[in-house]
Amino acid sequence: MEALELLLNRRSIAKLSEPAPEGKALENIIRAGLRAPDHAALTPWRFVIAQGDGLKRLSDILVKAAEAEESDEAVIEKVRNAPFRAPMVVTIIAKVTEHEKVPALEQYLSAGCAAQAMQMAAVAQGFQGFWRSGKWMFHPEVHQAFGLEGEDQIVGFLYLGTPGCTPMKVPQRNLSDYVEFL
Repeated sequence: MEALELLLNRRSIAKLSEPAPEGKALENIIRAGLRAPDHAALTPWRFVIAQGDGLKRLSDILVKAAEAEESDEAVIEKVRNAPFRAPMVVTIIAKVTEHEKVPALEQYLSAGCAAQAMQMAAVAQGFQGFWRSGKWMFHPEVHQAFGLEGEDQIVGFLYLGTPGCTPMKVPQRNLSDYVEFL
């Protein structure tokens, strides 16, 4: 797939099934993430891959957070099932290093760029994915389970697998609604 075509037609697909990326395809996805912009070579990312039994462990982490919030049973059940919407979930973490020229925000943005690059690498190889966020990625129970410290932050959960449907067409947007020149 041509790079520009890939970028201009990016869509998230929530219907994902086996197989998940593995071997060289997974390695390419990770390597793409490691090419994200990285001011001062801080490498402010960590990727935690859950598949198989790891999806159950991720589910347990999220349920523990929901229970700590005293969420109702419907919310807990939704949280419990969330990781199983794909055969693989990559938790993308910004590992913040204190640096006088690279504030935490810039390191979060770098981790976000890693997530985007990983999703695009998956699509380029015939897989698909969607990037989820939400309140659980900010929850102290979830942070503790992933060993986050200080200003570290989960920037998203990247669900990956084989597309179960054809992506909808990308809506065309009027560039002048988003761009201005100085």
